[in-house]
Amino acid sequence: MSETELDTAADELLYEVRDGIGHVTLNRPQARNALTFAMYEGLAEICRTTPTDGSVKAIIITGAGDKAFAAGTDIAQFRAFKTPQDALDYEQRIDKVMGDIERCPVPTIAAMHGACTGGGAGIAAACDLRLCSGDLKFGFPIARTLGNCLSTSNLMRLVSLVGAGRTRELLFTARLVGAQEASALGLVAEVLDSQEALLARARELAEQMATFAPLTLRATKEALRRLKEAQQLLLKDHDLIEMCYMSEDFREGMEAFLAKRKPDWKGR
Repeated sequence: MSETELDTAADELLYEVRDGIGHVTLNRPQARNALTFAMYEGLAEICRTTPTDGSVKAIIITGAGDKAFAAGTDIAQFRAFKTPQDALDYEQRIDKVMGDIERCPVPTIAAMHGACTGGGAGIAAACDLRLCSGDLKFGFPIARTLGNCLSTSNLMRLVSLVGAGRTRELLFTARLVGAQEASALGLVAEVLDSQEALLARARELAEQMATFAPLTLRATKEALRRLKEAQQLLLKDHDLIEMCYMSEDFREGMEAFLAKRKPDWKGR
């Protein structure tokens, strides 16, 4: 057994390989595993550098504690945004992280419990398989919480999972999807009774896939990724990102979120 704890503040991202299965833990339970930039980059590095020599055959991603898989990006980091380029750089950075997860050469499983929102939901959508426990709350409630927007890449991932109509409905109503609805939508493959059962089933599936032909799995992952990528090659979203992130509403949404009050939207 080998173990690596990536160089993030206070060990916020843990990675351990046990018997050929990689286990990633988003480790900020006191903040519902809200993601720092270092955590995003650490996760991307794990996926980008996963060896293809058979020493790692699948990766499971989960969140520490019993409250959340990951409750989005740590909002306090947005206070540093001053220019349109800051917003564009952020979305490009997150798109690259999600792309690295999709390009991971071995199967990835998101084992979701509790809150799985914003960036956490994006990570889960980029994984190959999603399992959850019965307390799942999944979605992108940004229209009522923060006032930013999703990149076209993130939208395409959600559309590929649940369809354009349901993606529109979920984002326009800013609601969260529970476990049974997520199963009905095909968003998750299985719903488990408890967090313990969830992790056990994720491990069982990872071990099962570890016995399959690795090149077949890798080729299938890459072909599906290329198919989705081809559908969005001509899409442009810089103007939309700048409009939202540079708005008064985004500043209001961020400060309201941090102050735990309801935002006062102005539409500018």
